[in-house]
Formats: sequence, structure tokens, C-alpha cells
Amino acid sequence: MADTPTERVYRRGPLRSVWPSTARPLTHRAARKADASYGVSDTPDWRNVDWPTHTQQLEINGRSVNYVDIGEGNQTVVFIHGLGGSWQNWLENLPRTAGSCRAIALDLPGFGRSEMPADPISITAFAAAVDSFCESLGLGPVVLVGNSMGGFTAAEVAIQHPERVELLVLVDSAGISSANVTNSRPGQTLARQLMMRGQGDPSAAKKMLTRPGYIALGMGLVARYPTRISKELLSEQLLTFGDAGFGDAFEAILAYDFRHRLQEIGCPVLVIQGENDILVPLGDALEFCELIPDAELLTMADTGHVPMFERPVQFNDALLAFVTAPPAATS
Repeated sequence: MADTPTERVYRRGPLRSVWPSTARPLTHRAARKADASYGVSDTPDWRNVDWPTHTQQLEINGRSVNYVDIGEGNQTVVFIHGLGGSWQNWLENLPRTAGSCRAIALDLPGFGRSEMPADPISITAFAAAVDSFCESLGLGPVVLVGNSMGGFTAAEVAIQHPERVELLVLVDSAGISSANVTNSRPGQTLARQLMMRGQGDPSAAKKMLTRPGYIALGMGLVARYPTRISKELLSEQLLTFGDAGFGDAFEAILAYDFRHRLQEIGCPVLVIQGENDILVPLGDALEFCELIPDAELLTMADTGHVPMFERPVQFNDALLAFVTAPPAATS
């Protein structure tokens, strides 16, 4: 399933520790170069789902955790969003996944409609919360799918709670270059300047959708061609703009290095990576595959940090093929 990357995987020179990705934001006019499949919704259409009927809350460590739960099947797929995200990051993926599996997406503590946790935020604490969440729902081993910080968290679950994870899908996952940034003071400064753009007033953020130039400016660090993504979907992503947990979670990403433990992951792993991700460079996906035994790599050309809603059809095809593949033969 691995594709051969066509882009340089890391920036060269001393700036690599400051801004490791070679990708750069594009103007809204660049969207004319996107191919016809970019931004096309999958079916069933998420707009036709009565989401409130699938939305629930449960208590983890004395705090309310919000989640959606849809579909049924022999396998359960749990989706984990990234920094500044919410369960709505997976709107394009939940309906189709629910056609053959039970599909669940939660708001991590401090994000979306989940309360701030009682204990300090950390990647290990997020992983423990995900494990407790699954335990509270009576789930056995699940398929964990995480994007960015959610991938970081999902991989930590596979390390700390290996019995919980049947399959692992890391989508433009944090955890590699973020550790290098931790050791670089200029890198930390620039990273904070970039990521703190993710905090603010949700109502002000929605004004960004009024003009193509504003959309490109506001979402250009995340999506390759944000103006090619429907405004309805982009609007859903902005509902949690400025969540209470954002700052603490960002610092938690920079504070933790688990690279030396990735070899402990024993379940099958699929790494999905947008080749033009500005926030998580392509080289990180390659390093995950080098450090995790037998991990598979799928790169998506002309795609940014959120391939699950930049190219949902291709993403869902790959996810479901991985989930339904027969187990590898053992010698």
C-alpha cells in the first residue's frame, strides 16, 4: 500500500528544527490547480445524518466526555481528533465507516463539548482517557484512528494499553518532529506563534468563510486547498475554535517524546500522510514506519494535514480496506 513520496521529506539546513516541513501555504487562486477529486464528499452524505440522536455523554474521572456513536458491526472504530479539533473532524468518515462497523468519535477532555479534565493535560493522560472511555462503553480491542495530536494519542494508547488496540491508523500524526522542536528554542517560539493562531473567538472565525482569501489565510496551514472544501464542512471545524484545552494540549505535545518506545507497538499499523502537510512533515510518516514494526505507509499527493476531509473518498477506501483485510498469516 506504500506510495513513493514525490516531495522532499524535510527542509534542509539549520531551519529544519524550526520549521521542518518543506510545504508552504498557498493563495486561494492556487485551488484552480487542484484535481477534480479534491474536496469531494463521500457517501452516505454526512449532511443527511441526524447527529443529535447519535450524540451522547459519559463520565470519565469525574468529567463529562462528549461523543457520537453510529452504526454497528463486529469491529469498532474509534476516531481521535487533533489539536483544536473535535469529533466533527470526522464528519466525512463516520457515515461510511458505520456502514460496516460501529463508528465512534469523541471530544478529548478540554475540547468540543467535553469538560476540562481534573488532572493536567498530557499525551499519556489523553491515552488513559481514551482507554477509560472505551472501557466505560464495554468495548474490547478497537480500531484506533487518530489525526495529528490524535495520532500521537492513539499511538500512546497502543504503547500503554496494548490490549485495547486491534488496529492503529496514524493520520499525519504528531510525535516525531514535535520532539525535535522541544530541543530547539527558536523552534518552540515559531511553533507557538503558528499554533496559537488556533485560539480565538468561534464567531470571529466564522467570518473567515465570507471570502476565499480569508479562507486560504485562516485554513491554509491545515488544508492544501481550503476553498475547495465545502463551507458547511469548514464551518463545522470552526465550532471549537479556541477551546479551553488548546494551550495546555499544545504544550503537552512539545513536552513528550515517545520515539524510543514506538517499537513496542505490536498491532498492525497504517500510516496515512498528506505529502504537502505544513504542520507535520512527510519525513515524520517515514520515521513512524521505520520505528514501528511492519507499519504500512499511504501517502496522498497534493494533500495537507487533514486528508480525512480533504480527500474523504480516497481516505475512506484506504481505511476500510485496512480494517477489513484478513489477518496476516503467521509462520
